[in-house]
Amino acid sequence: MNELLSEYLLVPEWPAPATVRAVSTTRRGGDGLPPYDGFNLAGHVGDDPVRVAGNRRQLAAVLGLSTEPAWLEQVHGIHAVAAETVSAPVVADAAWTREPGRPCVVMTADCLPVLLCDRAGTVVAAAHAGWRGLAAGVIAATVARLEVPPVELLAWLGPAIGPDAFEVGEEVRAAFLALDAGNAACFRPSPAGRWLADLYELARRQLRGLGVSAVYGGEFCTFSEPERFFSYRRENRTGRMASLIWLDYG
Repeated sequence: MNELLSEYLLVPEWPAPATVRAVSTTRRGGDGLPPYDGFNLAGHVGDDPVRVAGNRRQLAAVLGLSTEPAWLEQVHGIHAVAAETVSAPVVADAAWTREPGRPCVVMTADCLPVLLCDRAGTVVAAAHAGWRGLAAGVIAATVARLEVPPVELLAWLGPAIGPDAFEVGEEVRAAFLALDAGNAACFRPSPAGRWLADLYELARRQLRGLGVSAVYGGEFCTFSEPERFFSYRRENRTGRMASLIWLDYG
């Protein structure tokens, strides 16, 4: 990797097979100007499109990508698309593929990126899982598209807003309790009389419920690390990080 950027990337610590490559970007590096400084990869947030395109080219060069990632138009839904069918941004919140060299990608700035692969290294996926997507079932929808026994899957939870910072209203808690009363354990009262939600644990519970027991990551907080991560809740106008996963058979 280019040393200029390699120190700014997060590489998942998980026992994925050698055919699987994955990475999450941070806000460090790149060519963005405030409030999008520096490594913004989103073209829909008001940043200079020339700078965004330059950042995307730089990312592709650093990662040695020969094919454009399957950039999505994310809407907090559950639609998952095959990465090889994406030639321009499509409305979806997850992508999957069995084809080598086809990067699946989701963009986040507080929402939870979930990366998935099978133990044999034959299929990968990336899902955008904010609270709306989690409540709607984006993880289940993505797992279903992989057509692999869930016990054979590995999951990595990338940078998202942490449980000490994600304050929500009663309607969010109620939505998750309607799905599973056990989700109450993922909420605790906030000093402001609302609720602090644990996105990571909500995702872990869903993955376990689907039969995916090998779950890694989930130790970040985008809100509380302003020098490292973009955070929509902290800044409103800001950039987006990208989490990518692809197959590389060398």
